[in-house]
Amino acid sequence: MIKTASPLVVFDLDQTLLNKQSQLSEYTLQTLRAMDYAGIHYTIATGRSYLSAATILKVHTFSLPQIYTNGVVTWCPTKEHFSFDNSLTFPETTLALNALETDSATPFISAMDDNHQRYLFHGEFKNTTEQRMLERLSKLKGAEVLPMSQMPSQLHITNISMIGPTPDIENATHKIANLPHLIAYYGQAIERSDFSWIDIHHTDASKGAAITKLKQQLDLDSVICFGDGDNDLSMFAVADECYAPANAKPQIKDAATAVIGHHDDDGVARFLREKFRL
Repeated sequence: MIKTASPLVVFDLDQTLLNKQSQLSEYTLQTLRAMDYAGIHYTIATGRSYLSAATILKVHTFSLPQIYTNGVVTWCPTKEHFSFDNSLTFPETTLALNALETDSATPFISAMDDNHQRYLFHGEFKNTTEQRMLERLSKLKGAEVLPMSQMPSQLHITNISMIGPTPDIENATHKIANLPHLIAYYGQAIERSDFSWIDIHHTDASKGAAITKLKQQLDLDSVICFGDGDNDLSMFAVADECYAPANAKPQIKDAATAVIGHHDDDGVARFLREKFRL
């Protein structure tokens, strides 16, 4: 009996599967339900933490393991279990915090313990945007927001983030690039046009590595992925087909199998309906 080809379809979230309101549109939700009905395997691989993605994804059940923090964290919903790949050590965390030091913003550390308790540790607030953001995250179920002075030693440190004036974030990004075992991604903040965000994690963690492992675990034949940013290049490299929405960065479009519709026009969902005849 000939085995039917079974691809793993993987979505980035922001600027890819989500619309400009950072939501799953009704058209996209209907498409995901049609994929479920057709037996098509799919999941997400995002730079977001599980915590920040939770409110967005609560409108739909993603049954397969999901990849967060650019491959550092994988959540398996059926087993209700987190796994960690290449968490940051305390020396690496200290190097990153030193590189991020500025008068305009404070970094915060995302971490989990072995009981899946989620933490955000922060220094003294230096701008109102970061304060409002952490106040919002502190209201989410299952998260503790604490001063860095209260951070214990036995934790899985998944990533370090900061939001602040763009020149300071760019300067920090250049510093991180010269440090061992650390990689930084940054981009314009949604909250303010003159602010940017930066996210730092271990260089050995990537969407591509996490997807390769998941594909093997699920015994699937190929990978089809969708993404728009620099942190998607690692999954483009391991995919059999990779697609960039029209709003993607030029280098992402150059690496893609093809460029599809804009993320705010349900570009991914419209492509999937045509490709799989949903």
